[in-house]
Amino acid sequence: MRAQEITFLKLVQGEKQFQVPLYQRTYSWRRTHLERLWEDVRELVDEQLGSDTPHPPHFLGSVVLAPGLIQAGGVQRWLIVDGQQRLTTLMLAFISLRDHYKDSGNARAADRVHRQILVNEFHEGNGHYRLLPTQADRAAYTACMGSTPQAGGSDNIGNAYRYFRGVFANGAAENGDGWAPTVETVLKDLLSIVEITAQAGDNVYRIFESINNTGEGLRQSDLLRNYVFMLLPTRGERVYAELWLPMQQQLGPQRLELLAWLDLVVRGRNKVTQTEVYREQQTRLEPLANDEAALEQEIAALAERGDRLLRVLEPERERSAPLRSALRRLVDWGGRTHLPLALHLLDLVDTGQTTAEDAAEALLYVESYLVRRLICQTPTNSLTRIFMDAPKELERDRPTAEAVRRFLSSPRRRWPADDVMRQAMRSKPFYWSGQPQQRRLVLRRLEESYGSAEPVDFTKAKLSIEHVLPQKPSREWLDLLAEETEVDQSPKELHDLLVHTIGNLTLSGENTKLSNHPFRRKQEIYDSSALRMNQEIATSLRWGRAEIMARADRLAERAAALWPGPVGSTATADDTWAGWQELRTALVAMPSGTWTTYGDIAELIGSHPKPVGNHLASTPEIIGAFRVLTSDGRVSPAFRWLDGRDDTPQGLLEQEGVPFDAAGRGHSSHRLSAAELATLIGKEVPQDAVHDPLPEGENTQAAHRFETQLAQNQPEAAAGVLAALAFWRRQGGYLEYGRHDETSCFPMLDAGTASKEHRLWPMALYPVTGVVEVVFQYLKDRAPFDDTEHRRQLLRRLNEIDGIDLPESKLELRPSFPLQVFAKHDKEISAVLEWFVHAAALDLSRRP
Repeated sequence: MRAQEITFLKLVQGEKQFQVPLYQRTYSWRRTHLERLWEDVRELVDEQLGSDTPHPPHFLGSVVLAPGLIQAGGVQRWLIVDGQQRLTTLMLAFISLRDHYKDSGNARAADRVHRQILVNEFHEGNGHYRLLPTQADRAAYTACMGSTPQAGGSDNIGNAYRYFRGVFANGAAENGDGWAPTVETVLKDLLSIVEITAQAGDNVYRIFESINNTGEGLRQSDLLRNYVFMLLPTRGERVYAELWLPMQQQLGPQRLELLAWLDLVVRGRNKVTQTEVYREQQTRLEPLANDEAALEQEIAALAERGDRLLRVLEPERERSAPLRSALRRLVDWGGRTHLPLALHLLDLVDTGQTTAEDAAEALLYVESYLVRRLICQTPTNSLTRIFMDAPKELERDRPTAEAVRRFLSSPRRRWPADDVMRQAMRSKPFYWSGQPQQRRLVLRRLEESYGSAEPVDFTKAKLSIEHVLPQKPSREWLDLLAEETEVDQSPKELHDLLVHTIGNLTLSGENTKLSNHPFRRKQEIYDSSALRMNQEIATSLRWGRAEIMARADRLAERAAALWPGPVGSTATADDTWAGWQELRTALVAMPSGTWTTYGDIAELIGSHPKPVGNHLASTPEIIGAFRVLTSDGRVSPAFRWLDGRDDTPQGLLEQEGVPFDAAGRGHSSHRLSAAELATLIGKEVPQDAVHDPLPEGENTQAAHRFETQLAQNQPEAAAGVLAALAFWRRQGGYLEYGRHDETSCFPMLDAGTASKEHRLWPMALYPVTGVVEVVFQYLKDRAPFDDTEHRRQLLRRLNEIDGIDLPESKLELRPSFPLQVFAKHDKEISAVLEWFVHAAALDLSRRP
């Protein structure tokens, strides 16, 4: 085999084709993989824009190729033995860049990318494409290549294409015309790939098998250890026993790897990635290669820093009470973005350059920075870079806490001021912000700010977030809201704008009892709560828009006192409201064959339908504006193309597969709600508690409740439902039930593991609302249904049943069909359930 390091452009140029062999899995990168790659690319782009000097390439990984047959016309075919995920991702990035150039009116640049990277210009058929995915991915890939209406579907290929479309749209809007060409340069010339080529006649499958069955490779810290102790021929055994081994045992392999990276970052090497730790540490230590005493000092310093890292990760080790509390809150917050700055602060404390109290105040500013950005839903993609820069860029001639506050107050770091936070607390769907523990921590800190004489022990209390105005409002709730609606606004639209805002949220251990009861019943429960914020809610005479807004304002005052804001204003003259960027991101993230409404967009970004419509009507560069329809699924009479085209939004959507009725209304099954849009753009949207699988196992009381509700609310379908569930049990499955007023039922399957996270269930049945949800959202993370084709097969088999019409565009969401289908088609549904069990069993039998 031959290996060489080359750029991506040199790898793909020429009359050649890279083909994914049949034995390879389908394209499987998800949003997290794409974000990691883009973070590296974005950093290179920023460096290119900020400097006139050339930068060294970033090592992306290796690609193993084997020669295939030379196709007719002279195209050399290469089989991708290893590295197809990276190659496919980069090709999809270039397709998205090409289409971005097209939409920007830069036809010449679009043509350059197309000819130089994507196609063999003078060849037709399969030979036309530089990359040819496996058959299961080929239709989705060629749809993106051909810019057909089906481009950007709900499979992983479509998801990646849409992700990069969003990245380029937002990046160009923020950085101007020169940004996209710089991205092109980075993708072509600054991503380094090691090309490993096999020889003709080699057994390609054996090569693939050996590459993917080599066990766990050496960590960066293992390579560093081996290098260092190679340079300690006389002191090695003692230094290893006294310094390295205790550090290694105390930290464990993952934390030791983290320490080796943080050590570089805190030293000011703020551009290093975790994949480059060994190379950077080797470069740093190389001048000491002949000085064993100096190398011993370096290991001792690393061990000391390891002790500090343990105090950051396990705050109970910290002796100072204020510093311990500040560290504990950040641990409870979760994530690791703050670690470089927190470790640097402990360095300063231990070396006498600052006090523990000053460091604790500095960490309060870090907490405030994170909390305020969460409340305002500021994008988090730059957080890692910001905190990596901090140790190097903090001002040295100021007290540490003041220096941290001033560093974070830079306008480009987007620390929301009081007025911005106050508006966000009135309008943003806080329930969709950040991670669950972060939302709970914000509400917990707000509760603690009341200063109760007998505070709740939050470490023991089992509290969850409760909606005062319920997520599923009864008619009584909607009648109350009708008193406050604006012109042309329905009570349901007002509900959707209010329900997830922080003014409507609290903490409670009584969610099941509270449910969607009228406010006067909730008042009784809140009044007996130990939480002061709940007692305050209980004093209200009613609970509508005015009360929710007033509470949001009161909480905003508490938040401003708890979490001090930036120095001065962080706004700049050319700042635009962040919600419009979120709008752009959401529209690009929509799979082909879907539509949404002005109200859904407004709910997502914390606005109102009319401003959303005005923005779409006056901003020409927004991709996918034609997907936004009125609340009843019609094209708005005010819709106008801003680029002069003359086709209709309805015609475009129909080409993508959205059915419209005779009155021009898009089918509701293809509509994406605000919650579904939030899921698509990476928000962790909690599901309505009524719709969560909260099991009680094969509980006879719960089963009786389910069957009673089924008989009362769905009498025609009851026998068919019970027959299908009995069939499921005979196939080896079992049933779990929800604990809520509507007792949902989940046909579960043990997928060969004790972990609840890997159990399978194809659907969830709701006997009162009368719907069946097909849980693709959960299945996409569980084998074998993490393969898009398996989920597509489940969808198609269900759609063969009369009365079921699930859109393929929702293969990562939770589409539903009427429970009434069981009335006549329980046998057909049982056949689909049998196929589901068989697919899971077959996958289990193939596991090692």
